[in-house]
Amino acid sequence: MLNTPGSKGRRRKIRILEGTPAELGYRFPAEWVPHQGTWLSWPRPEGISFPDKYHAVPPVLARIVHAIAARERVHINIPNGNYERIVRQQLREHGCPTRNVVFHRIPTNECWCRDHGPAFVLRPSRGRGTRAAIVDWGFNAWGGKYPPWEADDQVPTAVAADLGLPVFYPGIVMEGGAVDFNGAGTVLTTTSCLLHKNRNGGLPRHEVERYLKAYYGQQHVVWLGDGIAGDDTDGHVDDLARFVGPRLIVTAVEPDPRDANFKVLRENRRRLARARDQDGRPFEIVEIPMPSPVFHAGERLPATYVNFYFVNGALLVPTYRDRKRDRRALETLQRLLPDRAVVGIDCTEIAWGLGAIHCLTQQQPAF
Repeated sequence: MLNTPGSKGRRRKIRILEGTPAELGYRFPAEWVPHQGTWLSWPRPEGISFPDKYHAVPPVLARIVHAIAARERVHINIPNGNYERIVRQQLREHGCPTRNVVFHRIPTNECWCRDHGPAFVLRPSRGRGTRAAIVDWGFNAWGGKYPPWEADDQVPTAVAADLGLPVFYPGIVMEGGAVDFNGAGTVLTTTSCLLHKNRNGGLPRHEVERYLKAYYGQQHVVWLGDGIAGDDTDGHVDDLARFVGPRLIVTAVEPDPRDANFKVLRENRRRLARARDQDGRPFEIVEIPMPSPVFHAGERLPATYVNFYFVNGALLVPTYRDRKRDRRALETLQRLLPDRAVVGIDCTEIAWGLGAIHCLTQQQPAF
């Protein structure tokens, strides 16, 4: 057992589970399964994610929170009561009611909850519904790039304390944006990120696969290559290709051969064509265009439509004020997901932080 402060300052005992999720029957579900809620970490003005542009961020976050809260509960990590008051005011000022929003006194360094947030794994329990646990991977700010990161690294266990859930500790660094899941046993990732020496000292591929299978409860790993221009994560897969069904993958492509992303995305498309699922079957691949290049202060930003996020009954998709390609991306995703509302949210301002909707969010599946 581990004693840890809860979000209200009370010390709570955390049960540490022995063994791995796979050994105990837990697995990480697909993002499109029903959610109990979504977790976010509110950015601080003194953080480093949005230099000289923080004022433009709360209106976009309010639109994202509003879209999620209309469909499921939103959990927001803030450092203290004063921040809660400020964030409530920011949400209301930008037209977002807070009746389905819960605040947690969990301090963070930055706002990218996909990478530092809790990874919920589920296990069927006979006669008692579905049980949940949290996997607390290590976090080192994308290979030690942005210190300090100690507060971010403690978020999953703090969430477990608030929810009364047990925890698995793999003991290696992993980020939620580096992996994607088909819900049937396959995880999609990239060599450029997970095999980089700045994460786990260059842990060999077979060892990384062993951790992915053991702690996410998966059977099979599909590897892509490099990430897109402007991506400071060394190649997160949630900028490149995403599952929208057990055998259906949406992948970004760049039509302009002069663009820096053309060769990278073409190579990843070739890898997907050769890939097989956990049962040895090929995937159906649907291409979606990249937006026109987005720049700020002369810097190329990692703008991509596949940084979308599933919520109950909807798909939230980042857009970038590129009318033609925004529309094509939304129409393609709506065709693939006819039972969901595909909702575009302008993330041009958020992209200055080098992320978008998926990077900001972490799902809490129903249990």
